[in-house]
Amino acid sequence: MTQDSALKTILITGGCGFIGTNLAEYLSGNGYRVRILDNLSSSSQVWTVNPPPTQQTAELIIGDIRDKDMANQALKGVDAVVHLAAHTSVVGSLENPEENWDININGTLNLLEACRQNRVDKFIFASSNAAVGEQTPPIDERTIPRPLSPYGASKLAGEALCSAYYHSFGLKTISLRFANCYGPYSDHKSSVIARFMGWAREGKSLIIYGDGNQTRDFIHVEDVCQAIYLSLMTLDFYSEVFQIASGVETTINELAQTIKEIIGAELSIVHEPERKGEIKRNYADISKAKATLGFQPNVELREGLKGLWNL
Repeated sequence: MTQDSALKTILITGGCGFIGTNLAEYLSGNGYRVRILDNLSSSSQVWTVNPPPTQQTAELIIGDIRDKDMANQALKGVDAVVHLAAHTSVVGSLENPEENWDININGTLNLLEACRQNRVDKFIFASSNAAVGEQTPPIDERTIPRPLSPYGASKLAGEALCSAYYHSFGLKTISLRFANCYGPYSDHKSSVIARFMGWAREGKSLIIYGDGNQTRDFIHVEDVCQAIYLSLMTLDFYSEVFQIASGVETTINELAQTIKEIIGAELSIVHEPERKGEIKRNYADISKAKATLGFQPNVELREGLKGLWNL
């Protein structure tokens, strides 16, 4: 992979959220200047309030990705964008599909157009395995997408917009389909690991929707940051989609048991009816990301969970 090593100014949309907070720290530690655009609707400003002392503080712009004037202001002097800001709830997208579409599609289109007008060089789009939907795993980039939820459909449409802006206008876009991400600063999230950890700390029962045999591919946020960094560094492979995952299939029952073993406590498990729009089995073939970007997940699930529990 040919690498772009020049110091860059990076705009992270949603940079005060879970992945964004970790990414701002990661990129600052690797010599990038970081600017954040965030409306603070679901974030804690951890990075901007208390950044690691050895790394530079990110510049924060408070605003909405759907605001054209705000997007243009945020993109002045920016070399690349990492677009993380999104309406991320599958269940929420079922309850309010229009809001999901407005944020995830109109917001993404607004940013892409602002990038074109401001001559931004690269645009890294945070997509999701939800774009692919229910498939026979392992899924890869050749799998024909069949999203099950409005959220999944919005992420697939975002990938299409990125492709269109590369081929139509030359904006260097890369779409990264993240698997189920976990790690520091995720306490406020509704993801299964965040919920399980929260309930475990309170000594509550772990609630599993369905029989618990549904599977997910859990990836630590440090490995997600690595994938984004490699995407920023590359000088090739634009308009491409990459599966970013651990490549390991884990059932929700196995996840619950592992957490119980890590914390050394006997927690009861309660099963509730499965939820609509959620995928039964999911894990990814990450061969393309390994071969093309040099991506290599380093954090094994049990070790990542131990680290999260001990924070």
